[in-house]
Order: sequence, then structure tokens, then C-alpha cells
Amino acid sequence: MNPVQYLRAGDAGQALAQLSQGARFIAGGTNLLDLMKEYVMRPATLVDINNLPLGDITSTENDGLLLGATARNADTAYHPLVRERYPLLTAAILAGASPQIRNMASNGGNLLQRTRCYYFYDVTTPCNKRQPGSGCSAIGGLTRQHAILGASDQCIAVHPSDMCVALAALEAVVHVRSARGERQIPFADFHRLPDDRPELDATLAPDELITHIVLPPASQFAAHSYYLKLRDRASYAFALVSVAAMLDIGDDGTVREARIALGGVAHKPWRVPAAEALLVGLPAGDESFGRAADSLLAGAQGQGQNDFKIPLARRAVVRALKLAAAGTYDNTGSERDGSD
Repeated sequence: MNPVQYLRAGDAGQALAQLSQGARFIAGGTNLLDLMKEYVMRPATLVDINNLPLGDITSTENDGLLLGATARNADTAYHPLVRERYPLLTAAILAGASPQIRNMASNGGNLLQRTRCYYFYDVTTPCNKRQPGSGCSAIGGLTRQHAILGASDQCIAVHPSDMCVALAALEAVVHVRSARGERQIPFADFHRLPDDRPELDATLAPDELITHIVLPPASQFAAHSYYLKLRDRASYAFALVSVAAMLDIGDDGTVREARIALGGVAHKPWRVPAAEALLVGLPAGDESFGRAADSLLAGAQGQGQNDFKIPLARRAVVRALKLAAAGTYDNTGSERDGSD
């Protein structure tokens, strides 16, 4: 058994001071505790940040939205301003995990989820993400869940989050703080591809704390957005392929702007702005959507067992765009996740 020291931070300065001593932050703990139980991560100190004032969800001056890092996923999904302005985000969050986990998981923690690659979790196997330089057991192994885009000869794992796929399409900005000051990270730059450093999931520095996530105004997409998740079972399963689709459609039925992000296919949420630009000025229909899908998936390469993901992803992109064009569907229901 590994002894773990538990501390509760009273303010951000106190929390940040512990990072220099190798501590890890904990809020909901829905991923970190699993990793500790499997001996994948073995922090000596956990710093509870739930008492920090980082749980608010508030409107910004320009009608965007600020999501606090410690706000729970369920509270975010069901927040009236999220449901009204960013229904795509609500749908993506509710597609993930289970009600119990969504009630505990924090927004900041969702961004920092580790891959669910079988070999990453199995400490008896080589894994460059877990132990750099040891090799990638997934390459040549069981690859059904693995990447078809952006992989390297060091790692073919995929990012597991549903929420992050929506945040990528929404072009969110991650605000972080350290003893050196504060900075803002565009969501497209927050997660990284494996390249030759697969142990680094994100561009967040080791001494930084996520404080909040800011969503820019997106009212032009509210009427035409859809989150599609394809998985092996109807709930509590990670995506084989997921698509966050957003369209701004003019009165003449042509696309004025489009956003498409893919999940379950790469080490980070996958976007190709050039593919989205192909839709501008074209009718919102199958032919246009197919062209965008082909561009989005250019260069996709399977590992054998996951070759099926390539045609599956193409069909998923076309379907998600068609559903978005037909109008945003409110899948939130009228009840929160198991709480009053």
C-alpha cells in the first residue's frame, strides 16, 4: 500500500505551492483515483481544491460563458445558460460516463482525463505514455479502440472525453494560473498529439492550475448543433467515434459557417478548419457534408482491428451534420442526474 498525504487548500496560492513538491490536485477524483488504484499514477500528496472559488458558471460581458474548473459536469450540463446558448455542450456531457460520475466529475478534471488505452492501465506492459522509452504495446496489439488520425510510432492512444470534443468545436479558451502569473490557452492548443512525447497529454505546465474555461458567444449555432456518439453499448462506454457538429445556415439553406470536431479517433479532439471552410456557401446537404468528411479524415490510417473506424467516422460526420441541419435536439430531459 502506498501512503498518500491529503491536504485541503484554502486558496489558490496555497494549492500552487504544493505543486512544486510533487502533489496532484483533486476535485471530483473520478479518473485520478482509478489511476491510483491501478498503480498507474502514484502521487505522494493530494491537494483538494474544492474549497477554492472556482465553481461558478456565469455569463461574460460579451454574452459568452465562464465555466468554473471545479463546477461539476452535471451542474454544467443542466445550467440554464448552457442549455440555452450551448446545447451542443449539454448533449456532449450527457453522452459521457454515468449520472453518478457526472455528479462528481469536475470541468477542469474532464480536460485532464488520461487515455483509456488497455495497455496504459496495465502496468505489466510497456507503455510510452506511462513510462517513456519503454515501447507501445498497443502497436501490433489490440487496437479496436485506438487512433486513426494524428498517431505516431510512439503512441496510438485516443483522448476519452466527450465534453472536450464539444469544447473544441465551440473554440473554448482555458484559463490557467501559476506562481508565474495567469495565461489563456486556446482549446485547439490545450491538448497535444503524441509525436515523440506521448507522456504529455496537454500543454498545461506542471506548475499550473486550471481556473476556468471561457466559451465565446455562439448564438449563431444554437439552432443547428448535434453531438453524435457511436459506441459499443448505449451508456457508460467510451466513443468509437463521436462528432460535434455546428452549423450556421442562412435563409437560403446554404451554410454560412461550420464547426466539426471528432472524438475517439486521435490523441486530442480532432478539428480541421479547412474541412469546415469547404461547407461555406454550399447547400446543407449530403454532397457538401461528404466533401467535408473526406477532408476531415484525409490521411486517416487504421491499425488493422480499427480499420472500420475510417468509414464509420465518415458516415458519422455526414449523419451528425444532417441532424444538426435539421435542428438542435434537446436531449436534457427535465431531471438532474440523481440529485434535487
